[in-house]
Amino acid sequence: MPVELLTDNEAAGYGRYAGGPSQADLERVFFLDDADMDLVNERRGDRMKMGFALQLVTARWLGTFLDDPLDVPASVLEFMAGQLGVADPPVVMKYGERVKTLSDHQIEIRRAEGLRDFTEAQDELAGWVAARAWTSGDGPKAIFLDAITWMRERKILLPGVSRLARLVARVRDDTTHRLWAELERLLTPVQRRVPGCWRSRPGRGCRTWSGGARGRRRAAAARRSSRPWTRWRRSSR
Repeated sequence: MPVELLTDNEAAGYGRYAGGPSQADLERVFFLDDADMDLVNERRGDRMKMGFALQLVTARWLGTFLDDPLDVPASVLEFMAGQLGVADPPVVMKYGERVKTLSDHQIEIRRAEGLRDFTEAQDELAGWVAARAWTSGDGPKAIFLDAITWMRERKILLPGVSRLARLVARVRDDTTHRLWAELERLLTPVQRRVPGCWRSRPGRGCRTWSGGARGRRRAAAARRSSRPWTRWRRSSR
């Protein structure tokens, strides 16, 4: 099930660099402080130091590790080499010769950065998606993109693009259906006797939640009346 809510280019670019970061972003996110330098300098040789540092800053910037940790913009490579005093940045091309080294470094970075696996935070994210869908009415793509930022801020590693898209689509649809059911419950007896009234536009003998002051008040009341994202989390266990 791919990710219908994204274009092919957007799906392909998920969890990857979209061009080089700005100079301000390089100095803000890719700068290695003293603690970072101590961690990096535990490696032996320029290629290991460079490779480890690239994985470290990539996890911070993207919220995930790359299959090829060297698939970074040239500006990132040069910025990291400058901080580490590496005169020959291409030396890092030999970093990926041993797959175990890459995975060992990722484990160490997870521990040092306090990164959480997606499976540990899946229910928490589902609750956030439900709350966002209930209160905002935003579409699945907007929620999907903001979910990426939400996870990065909480140091949650991104899952695969299809897995995240399925979660967002499922939880948003469930929440939207519950919202419509709640709105229908708030209809007056007169409105209930008018076929399709609650979906109609104003001017047809009734007001809907999507139009008019009364409709907006009813929608707000429905959203305040319960916390469906809490129920969703309980029912999903």
